[in-house]
Amino acid sequence: MTLVRDGIPSAPGIVIARARVLRWEVPRVPHGATVAPAQVEGEVERFREACDFAKGRIRDLQARTAESMGPVEAQIFEPQVLMLEDADLVEGTIAYIRESHLTAERAFEWRVLEWESALSHTSHPMVLDRLNDLADVQTRVLRRLMNLPDPELGSRDQGQVILIARELTPSLTVQLDRRHVVGLATDKGTRTSHSSILARSLDIPCVVALGDLSEQVRDGDEIILDGRTGRVIVAPSEEDKRAYRERDFQVREWEQELVLLAHLPAETRDGARVALLSNIDLPGEADSARTHGAEGVGLYRTEFLVVGRGTAPGEEEQFRAYRQVVQAFPGMPVVIRTFDLGGDKFPAFLHMAPEENPFLGWRAIRVCLDEPVMFKTQLRALLRTLRFGDVRIMLPLINDVDEITDTRALMEECAAELRAEGHELPGSYSLGAMIETPAAAISAAELARHVDFFSVGTNDLVQYTLAVDRGNSRLARRYNPFHPGVVRLLDQVARAGRKAGIHVSVCGELAATPLGAFMLIGMGVTSLSVGPAALAEIKKVIRSVRHEDAARAAGLALEAGTPDEVVHALTEELRKVLDLTKFAGPWSLSAPA
Repeated sequence: MTLVRDGIPSAPGIVIARARVLRWEVPRVPHGATVAPAQVEGEVERFREACDFAKGRIRDLQARTAESMGPVEAQIFEPQVLMLEDADLVEGTIAYIRESHLTAERAFEWRVLEWESALSHTSHPMVLDRLNDLADVQTRVLRRLMNLPDPELGSRDQGQVILIARELTPSLTVQLDRRHVVGLATDKGTRTSHSSILARSLDIPCVVALGDLSEQVRDGDEIILDGRTGRVIVAPSEEDKRAYRERDFQVREWEQELVLLAHLPAETRDGARVALLSNIDLPGEADSARTHGAEGVGLYRTEFLVVGRGTAPGEEEQFRAYRQVVQAFPGMPVVIRTFDLGGDKFPAFLHMAPEENPFLGWRAIRVCLDEPVMFKTQLRALLRTLRFGDVRIMLPLINDVDEITDTRALMEECAAELRAEGHELPGSYSLGAMIETPAAAISAAELARHVDFFSVGTNDLVQYTLAVDRGNSRLARRYNPFHPGVVRLLDQVARAGRKAGIHVSVCGELAATPLGAFMLIGMGVTSLSVGPAALAEIKKVIRSVRHEDAARAAGLALEAGTPDEVVHALTEELRKVLDLTKFAGPWSLSAPA
């Protein structure tokens, strides 16, 4: 019987293959496991050896990842190493062995349960990543203690497989052989989890958050996985397979057509230029963005340098990471966002206290201004990159003018220090604000007087405007960037930017959809920044429409009273020049029925 599941698309691609169900789970420890007093120190030594073994394996994986993907990607494993060096976890386990005469396995299980309880008060993605890391550490240590082998991840004898698992840890993901593991599907996970990021780096189609799929699938079941739409079909019919093979052929043909657009200018049919930039998470993504036709970087997220680390990155490490991206885009703008910490990103070295509403709490620019030593280190690194290209510095979650002026004061301090140390710096720099809250959108005219550009982060703007958690699957249908309230705020920001004579960019996921790009062009947004995979599709949209038509469609959208009316107005106008069934993502007809 055919089973259809819809999850979160995490890495694009359509594959049809047999299932390989992976059971990389915490081993079951026998209850009531105790030892005689004379055996206690032997259990302590066994536990220490298992921790050392696990740490060695993780360090090996980290080294392999650094060699194959880059040093920044390899930092994914640092939280696991820190856990195995954490006195609270290690010494707490040893105390249970000595005081309660527990076996090493049982004592470690108890201590981990206490850690899990402390971490489990939130469902935010970064905390889930820490729990995922802890489960990986626990599994690796217990398997060593219990003499259990590592699981088989898919071999040549099995042919090509789609790996099905409850969760996929980073240490397992980097061991995948792309020749044999052609797709990934997990019960849990988020698009921003470490494993999802690695899957995209490995170019393996991936769908996450599929519920209890791993319990419904058996080894050998035939699977269709569509990483563009987030759909998985178990035991598909011949009609399903024909439809998806045809869809895959169309997508590949479409992608080949789009490749030809990579080096053509991003301008409308009536000559309006729209700068098409790329969002990147890691320095290594810069080359892919260039290949796909990016005219610069509209959002370089710097959090990957700090999340999961026990110590803050130094100035030199940051400088090298920023310079690498800047030098990949000579003569083109590179917008680097300062640390957007808090919310779902909890670096260990900040010791951030639990908050009931982290996304409304101590995060982004608030954290940076409250931690001037950390912030100045980043600002110094950013200022040093100015002489290597068109670097623009962007501040996240700006609400108040004071947040901008206080940052400028710190930047002037940093610039004076650097010049005194002999560094060459340009006489000026470009500083921008991310517009991510209704307050910022409504105050855009005032904020525009104090910055050189705006960049609208539609992901947060939508969730704050609609009071809808974008990570809550139950509310997924209510998270709609085409809500009239959102549409009118976007237009208000675009108008404020034009009046002040500053550039307005959009870097949220709305810009990566054909309807969204069409509407934003019509509002007069001067640049769009999207992920590398979406660049060619959005360039196709830009080059297929006239600005005049986009402006008329945006006007109709602004008059609409419901999200459906907004989408209808935009769709009717865009369908006159584009076949929307070819595009991936939401608000397009991208999956076979």
